[in-house]
Amino acid sequence: MNLNDVTPLILTFNEAPNIERTLAKLSWAEKIIVVDSHSTDETLDILGRYPAVEVHFRAFDSFAAQCNYGLSKVRTAWVLSLDADYVLADALAEEIRMLSPSMTHAGYRVGFVTCVLGHPLKWGLYPERTVLYRKDLASYRSDGHAHRVQVAGPTRPLNSCILHDDRKSFSRWLSSQDKYALDEAKKLEAMSFGNMPFQDQLRSLLIPAPLIVLAYTLFVRGMIFQGLPGWYYVFQRVVAEALLSLRLIERKLL
Repeated sequence: MNLNDVTPLILTFNEAPNIERTLAKLSWAEKIIVVDSHSTDETLDILGRYPAVEVHFRAFDSFAAQCNYGLSKVRTAWVLSLDADYVLADALAEEIRMLSPSMTHAGYRVGFVTCVLGHPLKWGLYPERTVLYRKDLASYRSDGHAHRVQVAGPTRPLNSCILHDDRKSFSRWLSSQDKYALDEAKKLEAMSFGNMPFQDQLRSLLIPAPLIVLAYTLFVRGMIFQGLPGWYYVFQRVVAEALLSLRLIERKLL
């Protein structure tokens, strides 16, 4: 695959702690589309140092809407959709270059290495995602606080990975998680229990989810053996699930 046929697409809002590390791994890109939600930190100054970056401004309403707007600005056949805290492994660009997709290949999935303040973990909970896809076969939809790309055709996995390395402050993370918890609570309330995925069924029971996450991350995923970064990640996941439980309880009591 000719890398000139691939345009990275990134959403930003106050991503100064992250965005430069992400852009540093995209030196091969002829054009990088950034959709910025009117950042107020140094994000725009950093973006301005990269000639390949083309910034488009849009007030934030949802992640899916931002991504679909970004897709409308892409002029190449393929899109590499990234969060501002994604850092490509060195081998990923070369693996993409070596691809010879047939017309039946709509996209490619990539696995992630979770990092805690720059420290990579051996295991994490971040799921594999479709990040490379044909522009004309893709669109985004909202899913609770998150967003999902829908690709009209088969996708295949790549061998290389992306580092998920968010270095924003804990207070920023906590504020974001509370907003996400409220969106997830609304999503769960709108679903019938029998139609929920098993994970969401556990969450809707209010009490078990944080305790299950504690045991699962510590022992099943082996975080207990990964030192302080592992414990930090465990407590993050438990706090996130506890916030969701609190939001669900709050909405039942009101």
